[in-house]
Amino acid sequence: MNKDPVILLIDDEPQILRALKTILSANHFQVTVATTGEQGMALAVAQPPDMIILDLTLPDMDGIQVCEQIREWSRVPIIVLSVRDNEKDKVAALDKGADDYLTKPFGIEEL
Repeated sequence: MNKDPVILLIDDEPQILRALKTILSANHFQVTVATTGEQGMALAVAQPPDMIILDLTLPDMDGIQVCEQIREWSRVPIIVLSVRDNEKDKVAALDKGADDYLTKPFGIEEL
């Protein structure tokens, strides 16, 4: 019996979470949701996902910090999904361990 891959969404925007959860679930992914960096890291430890989709602008900490801390103990693929579209943020996220960086708004096919 195949288990659907698990994606951890770390984002504090309810509309983004709802849309991504609906789309990913329809494409046979299990989706876990966190709305803060701390909650996301705790879920990543307790229920290791197959991939993380991470926003940079979180209420409790910067997503780049979340990425850096997760990289201390995991190689799970991390895709940053953020409204921040400047080169500095993109380079910082990739330098701290993100595998890819997409800016909002984004296309579902792009993701």
